[in-house]
Parts: sequence; structure tokens; C-alpha cells
Amino acid sequence: MTTPTPVNSSVKKIVIGIAVLAILAFIISSCYTVVDTSEVGIKFKKFSLTDQGKLDAVPVTGWVFFNPITTSVYSYPIFVQRVDYSPFTVTTKDAAVFSMDPVLAFRLNRDKAVDVFAKYRKPLRDIEEGYMRTVIYDAYRITANKYTSDELMASRAQFEGEVRIMLERSLNDEGFIVEEFTSQITPPTSLSKAIEAKNQAIQEALKAENLVKQAEANAKIAIAKAEGEAKALRIQADGEAYYNRTVAASLNELLVRQDAIEKWDGKLPEYIGGGNIPMINLK
Repeated sequence: MTTPTPVNSSVKKIVIGIAVLAILAFIISSCYTVVDTSEVGIKFKKFSLTDQGKLDAVPVTGWVFFNPITTSVYSYPIFVQRVDYSPFTVTTKDAAVFSMDPVLAFRLNRDKAVDVFAKYRKPLRDIEEGYMRTVIYDAYRITANKYTSDELMASRAQFEGEVRIMLERSLNDEGFIVEEFTSQITPPTSLSKAIEAKNQAIQEALKAENLVKQAEANAKIAIAKAEGEAKALRIQADGEAYYNRTVAASLNELLVRQDAIEKWDGKLPEYIGGGNIPMINLK
């Protein structure tokens, strides 16, 4: 029988030591985790419930040690999540079909993280595409059923406000805080064409009204111009008439004098009657 050499024995001890250390490292790494400050951890017992039938779980953060056989740790992000949902359709009170394209920004309420996990046991992304999408759809559907198509188009801001109030009420109760909610509302094609035709008709009516006003303004300008020209002509005519009358009066006086001169025979005036009043005899 061959006796083991001291070298072989040392190698075996080193190999065994390394294997033991590896096993210990694996066990230790399985017994702890690190929950980042941007997350909330839920440490729960795998096979037990509380007296009320709820999951036996507590929120944790930082370095967390646990028994991987009976205990586990799950974490949720608590920073703002933004979800751009694919469009879906809802029906108004008068059976018009509108397309809604919502965008939701929310964050998980840290104080309710344990309840969220206990209820859904799913990643946040699955909750967004499942429960949250259903809540958004119901908020749109219920609110849209209160409006006719014309009312919805005329009151889109009010419609979205009502949807958000309903949405916030439902999500906040579940532990999700709504930070932002917007949507693009697309009416049915027939309604879009009707709205476009109506807007075009309004534009044409405004254009016609502006043309009428412009024509009325031009007419007023023409009337004012004609009145001004007529007044100017009257003033000119009055001036000419005054001039003519003045000239005529002057001419009449000159003609009378000229006629008297022509009839004068060169004799001095003869005085008749008493007093100092001379009388001119023009015979």
C-alpha cells in the first residue's frame, strides 16, 4: 500500500478548504441582499400568514439578512414611473367611438408597498399593464358615457379632469400616487370631417362677413368722398355766385353813372325850389 506523500496531503487540504469557503460564500450571499434607497424592500416569510390572513411581511432597506429557506426579500422602485399606454377606444352617450392615448406618471407609496406586494405578488411592470390599465380604461369608459360626442369635443379639458379625479381616487387607495396624467383624444373620422366642414363653413361665413363689411366701408368712403366733392362744388358755386353778384352790382352802379354822364349836356345843375337842396335836371 502506497503511503500518501506530505505534498499530496497538503494539496487535498487546500482544495477542501477552498471548497468549504466557496460553499460558505454561496450560503452567505444567499442570506443577505442590499435594498437601494430608491427602492423599498419587502421581507416576508414564504410559508406563513398573520392571524388576519395577511402576508407576514415588513418593509426593509439597506443591508438585509434573512434565511433563504423560509424567508425572501422583494423590492419595488419608489421613484416616478412613466407609462405610455397603447391607445384604446371608448363610446360616448350617443354611440360615437373615440380613441384615447393616455400617458401616466406615478410612484409607489412607500407606506403601502407591503400591501401592494401582498395583494398582487407581481413586478411593478405587470401591475402597470394589468390593474392600472384596467383602472384607466374604466375611468375613461364611465366618464365618456356621460357626454355626447359634441359635448366631449367642446369640453375636453373638463372631461380629462373628471377622468383624472376618478383615476387618482382608485390608484391612491391602492398605494399608487398619480404625478401626471395626459391623453390624446381622437374623435371618429366622420366627426372629424364634420368638425372640419363646420370650421370651414365658419371661416367662409367670416370671410363673407368681412367682405360685406369691407364693401360697406368702401361705400361709406365713396359716399363721404362724393359728399365732400359736392360740398366743395357748392362752396365753389356759392363763391362764384357771390363773385358774380358783387361784380354785377359794381357794373350796375358804373352803368348808371355812365348813362348819367352820357345824358349830361354839359350844363351846370339848375336849382329849383327853395332851400339849399340842389336839383339836377337830366333832360
